[in-house]
Formats: sequence, C-alpha cells, structure tokens
Amino acid sequence: MGMKNKFSFLNFSACFLLIITTLLACNSVYTPKPKGYFKINFPEKKYTTFQMKDYPYSFEYPVYAKVVKDSLFFGAKTENPWWINIDFPQFNGRIYVSYKLISNNNFNDLVEDAFKLTNKHTQKATSIDDSLIITPNNVHGIYFKVGGDVATANQFFLTDSVTHFLRGALYFDATPNEDSLKIVNNFLLEDVKHLINTLRFTKK
Repeated sequence: MGMKNKFSFLNFSACFLLIITTLLACNSVYTPKPKGYFKINFPEKKYTTFQMKDYPYSFEYPVYAKVVKDSLFFGAKTENPWWINIDFPQFNGRIYVSYKLISNNNFNDLVEDAFKLTNKHTQKATSIDDSLIITPNNVHGIYFKVGGDVATANQFFLTDSVTHFLRGALYFDATPNEDSLKIVNNFLLEDVKHLINTLRFTKK
C-alpha cells in the first residue's frame, strides 16, 4: 500500500469510528435529573421583642427580620400609625401587619373583612383551611392556611373582641410557586406562630 493510500485509509478509519461513536452516544439511555431547587442555609432561631412607645401591642420576632413602620396601604394612607411590616430580607418575605380599633359595634365587620381578604385568593387556591387560635395571653383569632400557587399561604387575625383587632399576612416577593416556596414557608411559619403566641395587647 502506498504512503498516500495508507493516510487515506487511516483518515477514513478515524472518520468511521467517530461516526459510530456519535451514533452510539445518541442512542444511549438518558436519565433525566429530578427537579430541584437551590439549597438554603437557614439562620438559627432567636427572637427579640417589638415593644414601641404608644403602640397598642407587643410581640417577639426573629433577629434576622426587621420591623418597618408602614404608612401606606396599596397607595392609600393607613388609618392609624400602628401598621407595620416585618421584613425577612434573606428570603424576600414580608409579614404585613395591620391594626384596627374595635368601636361602634364594628367587630363583626372586621372579622368579615378578614375572611374576604383571604377568600380573594380562591381563584388560584387549591384549599383554604382555617383554625381557631387561643393563646396564653388571652388573645384569640383565626389562622388561615391557603394551599396552591398563591401570593400568601399564611394569614391570621388576632383580637381581644373588645378593643384590639390585628391582622397579619406573609407574602413573598417572588412568583407564587407552592413547591419552591414550601421549605421557606415552613421555616417562617414557626416565626409566625411565635409572633402569635407572644402577642400582647396593651390598654388604650
């Protein structure tokens, strides 16, 4: 075999092996990876007290959150100076806390409004479960667990049925996705429950 023919044969063999290898690779079994989300490093649970002068309530909240006074509600001025937000910067989460005084027999209206605000999520919700709240500090109310891809899965209201009515809702600054938010929701749910169980109303 001449030198020229020898190189041609080697080139042909190399190309043939490359084609066979490529075909075999294309026909190999593909195993899709399971769906996953980014790992989140959660901070240690530790709490501090929110107790401000002239505020009609106090509670404990986690040290990795910050309390910010809220002066606007959907662009409108809040009806009193005791509305706040509890921000969780690490998780792009926020508990909106609104407060209202019970007066002129408006208690039933406040309760009805709380249910209406929760039921606004019925279009995307797969379930809405409510449960009674009774705390050691003589505070009671209703806790709402909303299932599905909704903006807020955890809502509640607390009251003494005489003077004070406080409502809270945990929101995330993210596209609602029940699966991806589940682990963070469960982590912050402990903080929501701690807030509820440590809430105290002061006399006005």
